[in-house]
Amino acid sequence: MMEKTGYLVLNTGDVLEGKWLGPLNAVEGEMVFNTAMTGYQEVMTDPSYAGQIVTMTYPLIGNYGFNEFDSESIKPSLSGLIISYPCHTPEHYQSTFTILEMVKKYQIPTLYGIDTRALTRIIRDKGEVYGKITSDPKDLPQKQSVDQDIVAQVSVTEMKQYKTTMPTSYPKPHVVLMDFGYKHSITNSLLNLGCDVTVVPYNTSVEAIRKIDPDGILLSNGPGNPEDLNHLATNIKEITESFHTLGICLGHQLVALAHGAKTKKLPYGHRGSNHPVKDLLTGKVLITSQNHGYVVDMDSVDEKNWKVSHVNVNDRSVEGLVHHSKHIKTVQFHPEAHPGPIDTHNIFEQFVGEIATKGAKQHA
Repeated sequence: MMEKTGYLVLNTGDVLEGKWLGPLNAVEGEMVFNTAMTGYQEVMTDPSYAGQIVTMTYPLIGNYGFNEFDSESIKPSLSGLIISYPCHTPEHYQSTFTILEMVKKYQIPTLYGIDTRALTRIIRDKGEVYGKITSDPKDLPQKQSVDQDIVAQVSVTEMKQYKTTMPTSYPKPHVVLMDFGYKHSITNSLLNLGCDVTVVPYNTSVEAIRKIDPDGILLSNGPGNPEDLNHLATNIKEITESFHTLGICLGHQLVALAHGAKTKKLPYGHRGSNHPVKDLLTGKVLITSQNHGYVVDMDSVDEKNWKVSHVNVNDRSVEGLVHHSKHIKTVQFHPEAHPGPIDTHNIFEQFVGEIATKGAKQHA
């Protein structure tokens, strides 16, 4: 394979030389890094990475290939990919194509041969960094902010319904998943627990949801700055006060904003599959899968109505909220953990158990 030189040009003034993998398409985006040792397929297909150039810090990517069932969306939404080295001969019985075939199929601008450790240090030192994958080392990035309409680009535009095939001893709970850029593994987790799931656009009104009459609401993960969705705050507040609610990642932040809290941007975000989180209700430390650049401001949480249920062990940032009197819970991490450890899958089990009990009483 003939190697062609490419460059990652950063708004910090740094220029890193690498080689093109796949299409020679120039692209700009916010620079982020993920520290997971596995799960590159899930990372590449997670809609939360929309608008971002993702650096995988693990040195070899593609060694177990790609398959037809681990993708988190129909197609990748990330702007570009930076890796140290690609594996062209994957070894796994479920592998159906290589990383080269993946980036060619979805036209993902990708550079390899980059010193990903040096790049990660730049992002950690500088904080918010934007870059451009290009063939010209003098081609400076123009992008300097997150796209305010990024959620609209990844959300479904019409309602989608999924029926569980799992047998249950209770009436099957019905969950409405508000799609801010949801991962397929969230839906699969609910289906595997015996729930029917209706996925709706991110801006679906409370009136439309009342017509669906679900047992519970789940606000999904997604990309971008949560404050760019402040226009939905009144609608989200009314939804959460009307139904059993679980918020995940961006959904967690949006619920907090709707109830008067504030969010802030982290210096370089939490992205990986080994982030320690302490459950303040049990005292246990859980290892979690995370992907976010913003967090709820601890000082802005209304302690009269909310309890901080989880905190990040490393930086003490807010990782979960529970309302004192209403059926609202939120977490900053990913209970579906795809990829990642399953320490927090019980959050789904608790949520489904609560709405199943509610549904059983309604149908009694």
